[in-house]
Amino acid sequence: MSFGGPQWPQEPQQQGGQPFGQQPYGHQPARQQPNPFPGAQAPQEPDWGALADASAADRRRKRRLLIGGGALAALVVGAIVATAVVNSDNGTNTGKNGTVTPTGSAAPSGSPTPEPTFSSVAPPPPPNPKDFISDEKKDKAPLSAEGLFPGKKLTMNGRPYTKGATSSTTNCASVAQGALGSILKKNGCDRVIRATYVKDGVAITVGVAVFSTEAEALKAKNQAKGGIAPLAGAGVADFCRATVCLRRSNSIGRYAYFTQAGFTNGKKVTEADEAVYQASDDLGTFSFNQIYARGRAQASAAAGAPGE
Repeated sequence: MSFGGPQWPQEPQQQGGQPFGQQPYGHQPARQQPNPFPGAQAPQEPDWGALADASAADRRRKRRLLIGGGALAALVVGAIVATAVVNSDNGTNTGKNGTVTPTGSAAPSGSPTPEPTFSSVAPPPPPNPKDFISDEKKDKAPLSAEGLFPGKKLTMNGRPYTKGATSSTTNCASVAQGALGSILKKNGCDRVIRATYVKDGVAITVGVAVFSTEAEALKAKNQAKGGIAPLAGAGVADFCRATVCLRRSNSIGRYAYFTQAGFTNGKKVTEADEAVYQASDDLGTFSFNQIYARGRAQASAAAGAPGE
């Protein structure tokens, strides 16, 4: 380094009989040059210790600046990343606590996730059809011979029957034989509807007796003796007169129904006459189905009515 010009060392001084410029151990330094600027003061030797201290202080100051700048840069980067995360969250379809709303919009703050709700009240059971045919207060549907025995024919399990005459009367005892008339009257019979069917020489009359309550109809069925009077006409001659015929009785709800089956030629019925038994079964089943259908129709109408 140079400060104000070239530096020249001064002439060596003798000390202790040995020249200054001569070192022990045989090393000879180069001869020093004379002062090129006579009369001028020779430049002073710089303070190397102070310069070293200043240089060290400068290095420490630069290090602090570098550390401070790095920390500031880290804070700026962290703020940018946090802002990016917030902006990214605002663009998603998640609500509070990560809940995704059905419409894709964020759920309102503090709003709970919607849960399906179920009524704690069980729906009422559907009406029982038998309830409507067990009491006259509920059994309000129109009742007629054509309603119970519609059309001109019926078929049961592939067996066709042709319908003959029909009748309806409130004088229940007048359409019964033997003790059945008094039994119907005693138990409060309101009406008897009859219809006759014929198939292959076998004629069957079915009579449906109508009562006010189920209990009355059940008593009439259990006490039944004699039988329903055969109904001739509409192409069917008299049958079951002064001969043996098959008589049966049953009930459902406030209705008791009775059948009388025999041969149109007056032949006596025996246990071997399967055709007569089959005809009696078919007409009894058909009567049961027709009465129950009344209850089912009224129950269905009640279930669909407002306020029920």
